Amino acid sequence: MNPNIIAKYNVPVPRYTSYPPANYFTEFGAEDYKNAVLKSNGAKDRNLSFYIHFPYCPRLCHYCACNSYPMPQQTVVQEYITALHKEIDMILPLLDRDRKISQIHYGGGTPTAMPMTAIKELNDHLLSGFQTIEKPEIAIECHPAYLSIENWESLADAGFTRMSLGIQDFNADVLKTVNRKPSKEPLEEVFKVLRGKNIRINLDFLYGLPCQTPETFYNTIRQAVALSPDRLVTFSYAHVPWIKKAQLVLEKAGLPKPEIKEKMFDNAAQLLENEGYVRVGMDHFVKPDDELFDALQNHRLHRNFQGYCTRRTTAQVYAFGVTGISQLEAAYAQNTKDIAEYVSEVNSGKIPVRKGYNLSENQQKVREVIEALMCNYYIDWSEIASRLSVEIDELKSATAYNTEIFAEMQNDGILEFDDNTIRITADGKPFVRNVAAAMDPLMKNTTKSFSKPI
Repeated sequence: MNPNIIAKYNVPVPRYTSYPPANYFTEFGAEDYKNAVLKSNGAKDRNLSFYIHFPYCPRLCHYCACNSYPMPQQTVVQEYITALHKEIDMILPLLDRDRKISQIHYGGGTPTAMPMTAIKELNDHLLSGFQTIEKPEIAIECHPAYLSIENWESLADAGFTRMSLGIQDFNADVLKTVNRKPSKEPLEEVFKVLRGKNIRINLDFLYGLPCQTPETFYNTIRQAVALSPDRLVTFSYAHVPWIKKAQLVLEKAGLPKPEIKEKMFDNAAQLLENEGYVRVGMDHFVKPDDELFDALQNHRLHRNFQGYCTRRTTAQVYAFGVTGISQLEAAYAQNTKDIAEYVSEVNSGKIPVRKGYNLSENQQKVREVIEALMCNYYIDWSEIASRLSVEIDELKSATAYNTEIFAEMQNDGILEFDDNTIRITADGKPFVRNVAAAMDPLMKNTTKSFSKPI
């Protein structure tokens, strides 16, 4: 792409993993959340998605912007796990028992740093109260540096259907610079164990780190392809040192320029496509028989805070653990970010919610539009209007829709549009966030801080 176009659109904009983004959340209490949960039983999306956040890591990576903390002694870990069970027991009775689980996801931190028995007990706790849809997605984020073959076998027997392995890079210099350890066991052996249990495997990578070049990252992805994962994810490193000061270390080591970072992705994407993978969303590459690709082809791809999903596995999300964010039809709710406070309040029988957001009817419409664009690179105004039972003009007026802005983006090669559709071009895909921001009424005169697309 023309460097001038990259410079023009490589400006801070929301990542839109939710709408409104989490930095718009305001004070939100336990009763607000309880009422939102009860109301959620009457929503059109009846399925249940549960998210469990484990905040501790054996070792903190310099690049990480997640809510993670150094691993404490085992008694503190057990106290936290006990609190998770108690929080689950506070929320499950509020949910209608005829609803079905379509998704469970563990994130962090490093959730696989929990004892294997504890992970299985949490799964059993959630699954004991509800039936599941056919082939639910039960997934966990794994750090291979701390897992033995015996650990992998225990995880495989805990009920998971998918595991995401956080590789980030195979290059030793890159890993050393960002303070991350490589896999403890040969990945070929890990794959053998998981494949034997019919578990689908994701490999996660991060580009835009110090010591990475287009050539070194290409070699990393080439090694990944040789393992034949079901999905391969290439996340763009988000540099937000005003949120995570540890990232300042990476500035000293030297971050690649935007055009170099874009070249890393382009080279990796070309290799993956040559090897038969197809691109889904901003950063996922999947095999052609993956249901995510089928959903994309039919403009039915969806996402939540846990990542891309299909309408089949789409559900309202009920989050447990410190900092966990629940995503309900008309509200978001986030737990306290203080671990000690979280444990104390849960032990006292209090729902530990601190922040949240009640969406207006207009904002729910904007969310549908932006989610459709971010997931599918495509908007069909008539389809969304029909699904929401509103008129197209009413839907457009809820957004900041502006034909002059879209005409400029069309001239720049970012998108193509007419009265009923917006389609992001191949060159414009890195800047889908910019197009979404152009339709976001909250972006008018905003003072919020965001990361750049590249």
